[in-house]
Amino acid sequence: MASSASKCSSYKKYEIRKRDPNPEAAALLVIDLQNYFYSVAKPILPNVITTINLCRQASIPVFFTRHNHKSPADYGMLGERWNNDLIFDGTLDAELIPEIERLSKPDEVVEKHTYSAFEDTRLQGLLAEKGVEEVIITGVMTNLCCETTARAAFVKGYRVFFSTDASATSDPELHDATLKNMANAIAYLVDCERLQQGISGNGMK
Repeated sequence: MASSASKCSSYKKYEIRKRDPNPEAAALLVIDLQNYFYSVAKPILPNVITTINLCRQASIPVFFTRHNHKSPADYGMLGERWNNDLIFDGTLDAELIPEIERLSKPDEVVEKHTYSAFEDTRLQGLLAEKGVEEVIITGVMTNLCCETTARAAFVKGYRVFFSTDASATSDPELHDATLKNMANAIAYLVDCERLQQGISGNGMK
């Protein structure tokens, strides 16, 4: 699979800590797999779907974020940074990619309007309701919303797992840079194979 999620491996030297998610304490976060990002997300869709199915089978809660803006009041710095090329509520771009939407339930979708899935959203409340202590991060963009959400989760006291093959961004170097930072100080790295082994009890604790 040729994508930013699979070309890079230089993060491996930073991956000195390994652990598997605890199915009884984890939740899966599927970040911003929307039509706006389809060209970036397309290569990782099979791995994201595999990850979702693995988590469903293990009774791990799954939550999907949907980035959108309703008015200039919620643009924040994104409007300036991206020259107002934003995702607007009510547009096709704002909707989840069909392959992902059919796997989601309305009460699992969390709307957000900035990089972090925790900022001014109901995500933390949903995690608290489920007794979640760990989050598994997948989706797009690796270096923007995925990374910011992972960092926010870490600061809030969640154990963070970050998918190497079910996350993607527009540039392999940016993807690799995030994985280096995650492995170095924030998260345990996982991929579909490792996640399957860990959830089944055959992985490394």
